[in-house]
Amino acid sequence: MSKDIIKEKNIEKEEVMVFYDEKMLEWSKPGVQLFNKLMAYYRCAIMEIETKFNVLNEEFSLQYDRNPINGMKSRLKKLSSIKGKLEKKNLPFTIESIENNLSDIAGIRVICSFPEDVYMLAESLLKQDDITLVEEKDYIKNPKPNGYRSLHLIVSVPIFLAHEKRIMKVEIQLRTIAMDFWASLEHQLRYKKNFGCIDNMAEELLYCADLSAELDSRMDALRKLVQEDMDA
Repeated sequence: MSKDIIKEKNIEKEEVMVFYDEKMLEWSKPGVQLFNKLMAYYRCAIMEIETKFNVLNEEFSLQYDRNPINGMKSRLKKLSSIKGKLEKKNLPFTIESIENNLSDIAGIRVICSFPEDVYMLAESLLKQDDITLVEEKDYIKNPKPNGYRSLHLIVSVPIFLAHEKRIMKVEIQLRTIAMDFWASLEHQLRYKKNFGCIDNMAEELLYCADLSAELDSRMDALRKLVQEDMDA
């Protein structure tokens, strides 16, 4: 769903200026052009992964008479976020440093109907011979302390250009509708000014996360009953 991709073909004027402060004298106009070129490569990688998920969604819709993917969102990290992350790691702000040290410049979030769909899609993607798994973190089987659930994959995928092939990394998050609902609202609430002042807010959010997990489990059980009845 390319319409969901956050387009950043050109760095905005106010962001370009950060290339010229004292800490980044090596970034000149050619450096900005190289940065834009690198971002274009990451956009191509996003398109490659999106296409793969769209193909899988089409195949499974024919095989199981339903679409496992409810929606997809994709994004490129903004320049300010990239700069901040490198500074936290005490790494230089160069093209090479960005490409070699950051794995989440390009990101795709896949929203699935049921928990089983998350693993089915992940397994099918990772079986493809041009996909290499770099890192996997399963926050569904092992939720974060705050209740966050999602399957995180970092993969490398080739993009084929006019005169070369490049291997690019993409971060993929797979989660259910219920997981996405919780994560989206938790993010909104956590960044409110008075979040830390409200008694039991963290406990309540954790309770809601457990409720959403229970909802996923019950809905998945109902889906299996319906499927068994159809197969009978």
